[in-house]
Amino acid sequence: MTVDCIHLERLAAAGVDAWSSVCDSCVAMGATWVHLRRCQTCGHVGCCDESPNRHATGHFHATEHPVVRSHEPGESWAWCYVDRTEYDPAYDGAIEGADLS
Repeated sequence: MTVDCIHLERLAAAGVDAWSSVCDSCVAMGATWVHLRRCQTCGHVGCCDESPNRHATGHFHATEHPVVRSHEPGESWAWCYVDRTEYDPAYDGAIEGADLS
């Protein structure tokens, strides 16, 4: 892994089981989402920042769990909220400043 983010180095490839295959908070509200993100610390699944309720980012602010991965089929990138850095193993490198949370 070629990345200057200790959080991504520790958590990007963590084998964390997802809590759900949906954004449970959106389901409870009767809301929809655009994309899903999985917390690499605890497995919480929340909606992305393009979604109206931004539950993945809300989870970060509530828990300070720093890294999420895409929970979308065919995507493997991870994002560190603390360092605002993306890591995609398909490119084996960091993309700084690209906010894909």
